[in-house]
Amino acid sequence: MSETLPLVIIGTGLAGYNLAKEWRKLDSQTPLLMITADDGRSYSKPMLSNGYAKNKQPDELVMAEPGAMADQFNARIFTNTRVTAIDPGHKRIWLGEEEVRYENLVLAWGAEPIQVPVAGGCEDAFFPINDLQGYAHFRRAAEGKQRVLILGAGLIGCEFANDLRNGGYEVDVVAPCEQVMPNLVPAEVAAAVQGGLESIGARFHLGQMVTRLERQGEGYLAHLSDGAVVPCDVVVSAVGLKPRIDLAQAAGLEVERGIVVNRKLRTSHENIYALGDCAEVEGQSLMYVMPLMACARALAQTLAGKPTPVTYGPMPVTVKTPACPLVVALVNKGAKGEWTIEGSGADIKALCVDGDGKLLGYALSGAAVSEKLALNKQLPPVLA
Repeated sequence: MSETLPLVIIGTGLAGYNLAKEWRKLDSQTPLLMITADDGRSYSKPMLSNGYAKNKQPDELVMAEPGAMADQFNARIFTNTRVTAIDPGHKRIWLGEEEVRYENLVLAWGAEPIQVPVAGGCEDAFFPINDLQGYAHFRRAAEGKQRVLILGAGLIGCEFANDLRNGGYEVDVVAPCEQVMPNLVPAEVAAAVQGGLESIGARFHLGQMVTRLERQGEGYLAHLSDGAVVPCDVVVSAVGLKPRIDLAQAAGLEVERGIVVNRKLRTSHENIYALGDCAEVEGQSLMYVMPLMACARALAQTLAGKPTPVTYGPMPVTVKTPACPLVVALVNKGAKGEWTIEGSGADIKALCVDGDGKLLGYALSGAAVSEKLALNKQLPPVLA
């Protein structure tokens, strides 16, 4: 491709498409190219972990086909196309042997599932559900089956446990942590969520790892580190995500956990930006929808000629565990406070306050979620 394109966005997930939408509000005509390694269909990623509760097949989660998105954003969209290299010095990327030149490049290619090796040679039994295609693969594999093993008891693992129970599956959750969502909520809130999930039939094996998965007939046997054996038909891998940084690192961009960007979402190289799950803004990798949307709005302004630093207001996260409703406002990085716990059973109100009594964050479960609106008014911004 001999022409130099004003803007190239790599990725057509929530980050890429929302950036295109926000930019087109400001500039309706400048040529735009979007490139994605998948099929380019628009969907809401958070819906993947309540598809069974909503009784949605994969195709029913699709909001628009790539052709419709191309029309909506006056863009060209290359689907099923993998970027193989970035050459910042010459402002070009490579799609295999094909060269694409850019004026501004945005990396919005998301994160990838962390893979934990398990002995036994049964890799085909593991399904990371990180995108629509992964969700479709899992649905096909689980059709007609009964027993699902979930690796990981974090936010996503708990959401899938709730959803798969709603779908009628037997669910066992295995994780090395001693509580669910260990980096997200205090132990009392974790116990409330675990109790809610157990009340609908989910089984937890915490403090354990799957050391071996072996075939047994048409199913599998998962051997745990304590010697227990759990039969299953399919395994959901929900041990976490890591920002995709390999191509950026190979291109010489600064990376830490994610691709390092400043408040204007510019990487260490001029004319290359990043947002969404792959980006690390001011030392923070926040893999949630609200920060992504704030970044899309700010970066659209910058790309349209009005440099705009991103700001994050309070950003509570609603966890999709209807067996025990949960809302969490994370404590900002570097802030120090003490947790106070009120309530019992499923209804826990956990507040983190500093030495002056100012609210830093919270975790509300059960009936206590009704207090979120009042508490949100007291929260500090995540990034002012």
